[in-house]
Amino acid sequence: MSGSPVMTSRTFNIDAIRSIFPSLNHQIHGQSLIYLDNAATAQKPQPVIDCISNYYSAAAANVHRGSHALTTSITNRFETARNTVAQFLGAKNNCIVWTRGATEALNLIAQSYGRQTLKPNDEILISEMEHHANIVPWQLIAEQTGARIVKWPINTVTCTLDMTVYEELLNEHTKIVCINHVSNVTGTRNPIEVIIKKAHAIASIVVIDGAQAVVHEPVDVIALNADFYVFSGHKMFGPTGIGILYGKEELLDTMPPWHGGGNMIKQVTFKETQFAESPAKFEAGTPHVAGALALSEAITWLNTLDRQKAAIHIATLQSQLIEGIKNINNLSIIGLQIGASVIAFTVNNACHSDIAILLDQQGVAVRSGHHCAHPLMDALGITGCVRVSIALYNTSDDIACCITAIQKACELV
Repeated sequence: MSGSPVMTSRTFNIDAIRSIFPSLNHQIHGQSLIYLDNAATAQKPQPVIDCISNYYSAAAANVHRGSHALTTSITNRFETARNTVAQFLGAKNNCIVWTRGATEALNLIAQSYGRQTLKPNDEILISEMEHHANIVPWQLIAEQTGARIVKWPINTVTCTLDMTVYEELLNEHTKIVCINHVSNVTGTRNPIEVIIKKAHAIASIVVIDGAQAVVHEPVDVIALNADFYVFSGHKMFGPTGIGILYGKEELLDTMPPWHGGGNMIKQVTFKETQFAESPAKFEAGTPHVAGALALSEAITWLNTLDRQKAAIHIATLQSQLIEGIKNINNLSIIGLQIGASVIAFTVNNACHSDIAILLDQQGVAVRSGHHCAHPLMDALGITGCVRVSIALYNTSDDIACCITAIQKACELV
């Protein structure tokens, strides 16, 4: 963009960052948009938008099919994008599976790994703060295999998980532990390093939902010794409809395909089908090529930023928001996690959706509801809450406007 600040490698310039997000110039009810619903989905930078547009306008072709120049070029870019993701996670290329998002990745793990390994009386340990995407697929597979779901309860005051309780729940029947890296409701950062180590001590595998984490902290799946790690592209400045499943090579190699179709086979006859190696055997049909290329572009852009400074910036904005709302009458912050990108709150005698609507009328976009976390809401004794979620392109002015809008909303309800 002409006249925009220029970003150099590993910088953090908020003006330069905002200049490449055209949607931040959007107007809501005649006011400048203050977008604070980033845990639901992030806005997209111009390089990601251009990548999608360029694929469809200049070089649209399928991948791993045919021998003409376009398909060869796009196939190379598609696999280069996989390599970008692999490097982002510290993984090998053949351990990265393209999916439609974290939800599909979790369903794939449940239906492929879970279906073939779980038996009656095996236990799947699931934290009480999980997104539905890391609960419902396991309930379905438990019904199909005779395994049992075991709840790992939260501390309802701190919205954290008690590791002593975790150790008590682990036993010889525990085969799978399901945990989010960071809670999508409270921003709680779970000690996945310790969780993985203790699960492995009893030969259990761990499935990590990293959808809220990868955009905020570096993730090295090898250093973590992670069994499975999933995330969605759209929460980290990429497009919707694309996500990542990382799995240990030895686990993926033993897992059967979940979907059948083109590209995931070596040979098909009416007698039998021979499947391709991982990750191809999990990628039936035409993939979301534009999404894969654009997610790679999002990661490449994110890697140009000083992520430590970005984390400090977000933590500073969170502190500003806390200071601005903590003394509002009848407002209660839920499970405050200092330094997180998320703040959730309720207002006594007011519906969470009413608060969100009043904020929207003032140009401030937040989320209200159960946040796809009914069990957590039940544990807290609430039907829902308001969630403010901050991204690296947000500013102190955004937070000041949000504080004013919350104060006004609370006066009106």
